Amino acid sequence: MQSLTAEIQSFSRSRLRKQCTRVTSLSGRRIIETWKGSTITVVEDPVPPERMLGYVPDTSWDLQVGIVKPYLLLGSQDAAHDFGTLRKHKVSNILNVAFGVENVFPDLFIYKTVSILDHPDADVLLHLQDCCAFIQQARSEKGVVLVHCNAGVSRAPAVVIGYLMSCDGQSFDAALSLVKSARPVSSPNPGFLEQLRGFKTPPVNGSKH
Repeated sequence: MQSLTAEIQSFSRSRLRKQCTRVTSLSGRRIIETWKGSTITVVEDPVPPERMLGYVPDTSWDLQVGIVKPYLLLGSQDAAHDFGTLRKHKVSNILNVAFGVENVFPDLFIYKTVSILDHPDADVLLHLQDCCAFIQQARSEKGVVLVHCNAGVSRAPAVVIGYLMSCDGQSFDAALSLVKSARPVSSPNPGFLEQLRGFKTPPVNGSKH
């Protein structure tokens, strides 16, 4: 029997299974993000969803918006693409942290796009400074920011947790609890959670809790 040491030494990244994520934009454009080891490829998905699924997909829109702070909202791309929802919540700024999801009202809202892959190895902390600056700018101008990704489950909640830790002085546990309370489906992937749990936040001057 091969020893554990020998197995580890003979391990090859080429033996890793591929991980695929499909993203569908409002316009119907579909892309596939494929990870193999540390390499990612992004291609157009030419196959109609109904041919790939062995079940009836839920095509209803997810318009639930989590109110994290009066100026900070959390949701999915559906909420970001529904003008009635945006108007209802008095949104002025939209932070799009999805990959391949367009901004559909460029003349009506202030947008910032920070494309983050929903993969445990993706460095979400790398983008926090830009995201926090956008949110803080909107806050200083009495605006309301909606942070969204594709499903509003992993990337957007992770960014909001990072913002609360970095700019609002909250602990990881307090920020996670607040985000989950505002949007119960929030569930950042394990890699994002590990990064945020170990995130050393700078001192906050004059933060308001």
